[in-house]
This record gives sequence, structure tokens and C-alpha cells, in this order.
Amino acid sequence: MRKSCILMHISSLPSEYGIGKMGKAAFEFVDFLKSAEVKCWQILPLSPTSYGDSPYQSFSVKAGNPYFIDFDVLECDGLLEHHEFASFEWGNDPEKVDYSLLYDHCYDVLRIAFNRFRPAKAQGYKEFCDENKKWLDEYALFMALKFRYDGKPWYEWDSDISMHKTKAVAAAKKELKKDIGFYKFIQYEFHRQWSELKKYANDSGIEIIGDIPIYCALDSVEAWATPKLFQFDRKRRPVAVAGCPPDDFSPLGQLWGNPLYNWDYHKKTGYAWWIDRIKAASELYDIVRIDHFRGFESYYSIPFGNEDATVGEWEKGPNYELFRLAEEKLGKLNIIAEDLGFITPEVREMLDKCGYPGMKVLQFGFSDGENEYLPHNYSSTNYFAYTGTHDNETLIGWVDTLDKKSLKFAKQYLNVKKKKEIPMAVIRAAWGSVAEVAAAQIQDFLDSPKEGRMNTPSTLGGNWQFRTRKSDFTPELAKKIRKLNRLYNR
Repeated sequence: MRKSCILMHISSLPSEYGIGKMGKAAFEFVDFLKSAEVKCWQILPLSPTSYGDSPYQSFSVKAGNPYFIDFDVLECDGLLEHHEFASFEWGNDPEKVDYSLLYDHCYDVLRIAFNRFRPAKAQGYKEFCDENKKWLDEYALFMALKFRYDGKPWYEWDSDISMHKTKAVAAAKKELKKDIGFYKFIQYEFHRQWSELKKYANDSGIEIIGDIPIYCALDSVEAWATPKLFQFDRKRRPVAVAGCPPDDFSPLGQLWGNPLYNWDYHKKTGYAWWIDRIKAASELYDIVRIDHFRGFESYYSIPFGNEDATVGEWEKGPNYELFRLAEEKLGKLNIIAEDLGFITPEVREMLDKCGYPGMKVLQFGFSDGENEYLPHNYSSTNYFAYTGTHDNETLIGWVDTLDKKSLKFAKQYLNVKKKKEIPMAVIRAAWGSVAEVAAAQIQDFLDSPKEGRMNTPSTLGGNWQFRTRKSDFTPELAKKIRKLNRLYNR
């Protein structure tokens, strides 16, 4: 079945409180998608953000972002009074997230709600804690400790607790009992609100496409509590970290800094941790996009301490074996493979064995007629065709970056005469392709200029801030998208 998709993170929803939330505006956006006859809503990782505000660098792969908890819902539940959250300063730019203000105020508001919260009276609270005990207890302790240590990363804590020694952990659990309860409350509220939003979307005929990063952050509960998963030395320092080698776009390569997995250990356990992670993601979302999928075939390993990615080497990953075992345990998986970047014949072989749809990004296509990202070269329907991802320019911003040769080719290929006609023509090309799903950022339908870009890779600051206004989602826009979907049978 041919479908269309709009990519917009929860953070970009309209809100009076600094960032998008899982309340009324989220449900209204689902109504907008239904009216536009869009079948898929793609978001970025729902994980808590840390330094740099990136959802791809999180304190936990399973926890939800506290910033997305809707205060109005908590007010309806009797846990907040309106003035207790409306009186805070949440930022003066309705089109940009101010993460420093969120960090300063959001937890204060949630603590007020927690102080009124009565676990014994909360529907499903005990069941939630019991069902998620395996990760929730450790995460809540980790966050309570971070609060005690003024937000410092775990490897800067006191020696015994940073090394996760049994006695130190037991003492911390006793000492920080109330704070641990606070972070459990946050996760309960997050998952309760998310479950209601997802059900509403599904009942409206809309699938949620979620995103999981391949790697964990160094400052994460996983790295702190389960070091065996990673390439760490005896002092729990990374031996090597993740990134990408130099290329024409980044002569120094990309140094991500994430700890690399100890795949030998994962293999011995039958990839139990990864299978559990995929299972959890499949319950959270309808379709799971796995970022940097090529890293399962082989990954770029950079010695820890290097200042850039110029020195490194490719190491073999688990390849198809991990996904074969996952499907044996979990059944057929609904996964999108982010297969962008340096793709070798070995990576293509792994993708063919898995059978998951890959990605085609049209912004990468306008060099010549042989370019694999152009729709006429799609070898099957087993793709998600994107005008651009969260790492790309908005279409309007992208057009301004084209050199003369690419601009001329784009006009010829898209059969337009004017530069300003290119963005809509790119959307039409994606929608008209044979790809199973055609996707665009909401920015591309809102004619957002370059300032609407969500993320510029390898830069710190100024990213993940894009926001929409309630007035953006007009009946006229829904009609425009609906006509496009009907025209191309999506």
C-alpha cells in the first residue's frame, strides 16, 4: 500500500511552554494528518536529551523525554495548578526552543506535580513500575545521582559509585529514595501520555514511525550500569569511539564520541540486549527507523582521545545474524534501515538479507541521471523516499546551496523554469515515485527558509530548535497535501 509521511518531532509541535508536548496540540496534529490523508507520522527519538540537546545523545535508550509531558494534562489530573507552570518564562521566540529555560524550569514544575502525586491512587502506576523494573530502577537511580552531582557525567562522580560498586549503589538507593521516586513518576507520566497519543493516532489510521540511534551516549545509564556491553578498559574508559571517516564534505571526518559495542560479548549472550531494545522500540512505535544501519555490517573505530576522525579503521559488526535472531524471537520486524553514507557491497548484501526498506533522499540526487537517489533509478518499491531528513536543509534552504550545474540539472529533471518552483517539484517527485512511502519534513510543506533547519551535523548549538505555530496547520494546507496524496495514490 502506497503511503505518505510527514516528519516532525514532538518538540516542534505548537506550545505555550517552550517546546512541543503530548497534549492538545499533538492530538490536533493527528487530526490534521487525518484530514490530509497522511498515513504516517515520523518523529525523532523520544529519549531525554543531554548536552547539546540532541535526541541522538541520551541518558537512556528506553526513557522518555520529560520535556514532552503536558502540563495541562497534569492540571486536569489535579497535580498542578495553572499558575504554577504558566508563570514561568518559557522563551520569547515561538519558533525556537530555548533548552536552557526548559532545563531550568521543567523539572521544577514536575517536582510540584510529584509532591501531589499519590502512587497508591494512580491507575497503573504499580504495574508500570513492575513491568519496566529491569531498566526503570537503574535509570531512576542514575538520574537521582546526576542531580546530586549537579549534572556531571557519571565518570566524574566519586570513585565507588562511578564504578557502580555494589555497596555504593545500595547506599545511594537508600539515600536518594525520594529522588528515585521522582524520576519513576516522570517516566510513568511520560509513558501514560505517549500511550494515549499513540492510540489516538492509530485509531485515526496513522502509524507512528519512531527512531532509535544505533549507539548509546557515553554519559548514559547503559554505559554506567552495564559496561560489559561496550569496548571499555578496566577503568571504564572507552578504548575506541564511534564516528565517520573523512570525505569530501568533512575533511576531518565526524567524531561522534559514542562508546562502541563489544560485539563479542553481545554474540555470547545471543544479542539479548539488542533484541530487548528492538522489542521495546517496536512496542513504543509502529515502525522503527534504525539510524546508521550500515554500522551493523562494519563500523568506523576511532582511538579514544583523538581530536578528530582522521585516524581510525573499519571493524566488523554482527551483520545479518543479529536481525535473524531478533526475528526468530520477536517475529517479522517493521524496520526502516537508514542506509545513507558510505555503502559497500557487503552492506548492500546485509540489507538484502534483512529485507527492510532503505532510504532515498532526493536532496542527494541532483548531480546527474545515474544518481541512485533520483526516482527513475529506484530498483524496487522497497524504499522510503524523503525530500530531506532532519539532518538536511529545508528545501528552500537547499535550493540556495546548489551550484550552477546542479541547479540547471534540477530544473531539467523536475521540468520547471524557475528556481522557486523546485521545492514543490521535489515533493511531487517523491510522491510520484514507486517508493512504498514518500516523506517530507513539515518544513517543506510550510515553505520554511533555511532558518527552519532542524539539525546541521557535526555542529554544536543552534540545533533541534525548530517549532511550528498553531496557525500553520490550516484547512488549506491539509487540502493541498490531500490532493497530492490522491493524485499519486498515497
